[in-house]
Amino acid sequence: MNRERLEQIAGLEEALGYKFRDPSFLDCALTHRSFANENPDLKMQDNERLEFLGDAVLTLCITDMLVKKFPECSEGDLSKIRSSIVNERPLAGLARELRIGDYLLLGRGEDISGGRSKSSLLANALEAIIAAVYCDTGFAGAFDFIGKRFHPLLETGAAAVFYQDYKTSLQETTQNRFRVIPRYSVIREFGPDHDKVFQVRVAVGEVVSTAGLGRNKKEAEQRAAKKALEAIEKLAPPNGGEDVTSG
Repeated sequence: MNRERLEQIAGLEEALGYKFRDPSFLDCALTHRSFANENPDLKMQDNERLEFLGDAVLTLCITDMLVKKFPECSEGDLSKIRSSIVNERPLAGLARELRIGDYLLLGRGEDISGGRSKSSLLANALEAIIAAVYCDTGFAGAFDFIGKRFHPLLETGAAAVFYQDYKTSLQETTQNRFRVIPRYSVIREFGPDHDKVFQVRVAVGEVVSTAGLGRNKKEAEQRAAKKALEAIEKLAPPNGGEDVTSG
């Protein structure tokens, strides 16, 4: 790798917030197969193996972060959040924010056809960069890098799952089935002001009572409502004979 290329990718390192000990890892992560094929004399390896590794590293790190961040979440919800993060669209979006396309080494045909803006190519390059960080500094460094870069996506992905309107669904269900309206109450709040946690209980008459935790009252209410809906689903059908609201 010549000095010009080193100076060029230094701009990407600044955007990434990570300085490579061995810049050749980053250079490889930015090398598309089309460039390697068109320049066999350079004997450059393309980024496909790094992409494969990066996908695994990213999936493990995001999974670990989600399990620790949302201890009350079911496996199903965690999977939904992870799927909303580890897929082409958000990865390509983050790659565009970092202007990764400007630094890619592409074959002439791929470049002319708009390869620098292709979502699939950008997402793959970002995964390859994650693997490059992993190779350069180990798992702990890669985990830290992913945590900083993907924190907004974690919040967005979680919101998409948690803020399904469980409260509205619960109210419609309870009014139709039990002729009552859910009642919410804050049981307690704990933690420092900058990282407070709320516990909210929802009661559906004397039929169901569940509680949920959240970083704000809205999130806690949604989680409590979701649990209440799950509990109601386990009750006898409304027309199954015995009145579930009695004794």
